[in-house]
Amino acid sequence: MLIAFNKPYGVLCQFTDRSVPPRPTLAGFGLPPEVYAAGRLDHDSEGLLLLTDDGALANRLTDPRHKQPKTYQVQVEGEPAEAQLQALRRGIELKDGPTRPAQASRIAAPMLWPRDPPVRFRKTVPDAWLELTITEGRNRQVRRMTAAVGLPTLRLVRVAIGGWHIDELQPGQWRPLG
Repeated sequence: MLIAFNKPYGVLCQFTDRSVPPRPTLAGFGLPPEVYAAGRLDHDSEGLLLLTDDGALANRLTDPRHKQPKTYQVQVEGEPAEAQLQALRRGIELKDGPTRPAQASRIAAPMLWPRDPPVRFRKTVPDAWLELTITEGRNRQVRRMTAAVGLPTLRLVRVAIGGWHIDELQPGQWRPLG
């Protein structure tokens, strides 16, 4: 079984939380029993999360050797210059080593659901949207990459993993995949 889930902002990619007070988890969305997240999406990120009950499939989806592309729409602070986009396309040197090259382009603001809480708005600081596709999945990688080129991430939404897309799923909704 493979499920596409639109993870809302502020939800953990696990079914339990030992924090006090507990934070929202996947357990609150009526997902079928016996599935677990194939990969992660940070608490403060949104969008497509795949869940499965098949360990071999989960490994193929998450193992960096399989280079499963993950596509994100990223709202950044600042006005992206071509040099910054080129740096993302070449790969960024992070503290844990260089990243693989990314596909990076500026896009028009996508038609997304409102985020709760909303992204902070500052009249004096412009923002823009990028689409980034990466083939690895280090901890907070997209945020670290955009920060490294001087474009801090304000909002991060994963819209695709491999050939699977979020399509019309709203936050908290899920659907089985064929």
